[in-house]
Amino acid sequence: MKAYVWDLPTRLFHWSLVVLVVAAFVTAKTGGNAMVWHGRLGLAIIGLLVFRIVWGFVGSTYARFFQFVRGPGAIFAYLRGQWQGLGHNPLGALSVLALLGILAIQAATGLFANDDIAFEGYLAPLIGSEASGEITGIHHLLEKILMALVALHVGTIIFYARVKQHNLVKPMISGWADGVPEQSAQGGNAVAFVVAIVIAAAAVWAASGALLPSPSPTPPPSAAPAF
Repeated sequence: MKAYVWDLPTRLFHWSLVVLVVAAFVTAKTGGNAMVWHGRLGLAIIGLLVFRIVWGFVGSTYARFFQFVRGPGAIFAYLRGQWQGLGHNPLGALSVLALLGILAIQAATGLFANDDIAFEGYLAPLIGSEASGEITGIHHLLEKILMALVALHVGTIIFYARVKQHNLVKPMISGWADGVPEQSAQGGNAVAFVVAIVIAAAAVWAASGALLPSPSPTPPPSAAPAF
């Protein structure tokens, strides 16, 4: 029997985030004109993350943080093989939170970073060049941490598939996992989805620098006096 675990918005978020993170990594390594797209991809990632945070409160059962974020007791029970449930297991929940947290900080620092050539983050004008340089260093450091977490995440998926014979990818594609129909996810209706989309769009709009004052126009050069 099957239970409906991952709703469509959660699955779209997951795979969209995969694509955007890979594209952001490629454009960062390419540099040059690709940095313009790197900045745009960063804004899109911010939108996805804000959507996921909101969806973690108003989405369906297994997308909600209170359902899968557990305390130490649940984690130890899982390690002893005593945990049963659908959705993220207590240990996997830590991985999800770590990835979301690092991605959020990475995207936020990118708004203030610069490449010392021609590109600067959308909110870089709010701070001085020295502070922007320091934040850029943090941004580069977090990239290494993020890549390590991604590698751990992928390695865990492979481990579950090969050793535990448990496919974690298929349910994130179809939405269905082994279980009973009574365990299927509830909630996360259209109104909740629209609310999450509107809040995410507002966050992207603000992060794009739309609230920054327009730069003062440069006065035209004064005409030389005629003699």
